[in-house]
Amino acid sequence: MLDGPIGQELLDKLSEVNLKGMAYAERGFRNLTNSERAVNSPEDLDGLRIRVMENPVYTDTFRELGANAIPMAWTEALTAMQQGTIDGQENPVNVIHSFNLDETQNYMTLSRHTYAPAIFVMGMPAWSQLPEQAQEVLLEAAQEAAEHERQVNAEMESEQLQALRDAGMEINDDPDMEAFQAAVAPVYEKYGEQFGDYLPRIQEALK
Repeated sequence: MLDGPIGQELLDKLSEVNLKGMAYAERGFRNLTNSERAVNSPEDLDGLRIRVMENPVYTDTFRELGANAIPMAWTEALTAMQQGTIDGQENPVNVIHSFNLDETQNYMTLSRHTYAPAIFVMGMPAWSQLPEQAQEVLLEAAQEAAEHERQVNAEMESEQLQALRDAGMEINDDPDMEAFQAAVAPVYEKYGEQFGDYLPRIQEALK
């Protein structure tokens, strides 16, 4: 979807803030971890204190799932997990691995509730000074690099998941996705209109 027309439209919108959007690499899908219990469905999240990014969509999403969503900065969250003042958090596998969250988090659910792209951008003034042929080469190179990075990230994720399992983390790679999707439907209703026709178009493209 991101490599198609919808993704290109969104890249083009960056011109409104004087940036040239070039291609989508990725941080990856975000997944849930916690220190208390295995999570397979929204019911299992009931009452868990989950750190979320300071973003109302994330906060509302996890509240709809039954968690006690706590917005806080990442540096504070690391300390809070060590002290036990929060039970869990959500991040891509590479973050969970690189910050050794297996030391405080016993369980991971591959909920893949959010996809985090990483966008290659260039300042519009610099882009505008380039000859057209150079612009074409840069766009092709950015797309090739993005696809390569996504492949590398997928390979790394597999290795990192195994390392986390070897470290003792219990990982649920097949949660009840339909139940999670149904639980967050009110969030789509609350925020959908802000994004015009993008939400239904994206949902259709992903079928």
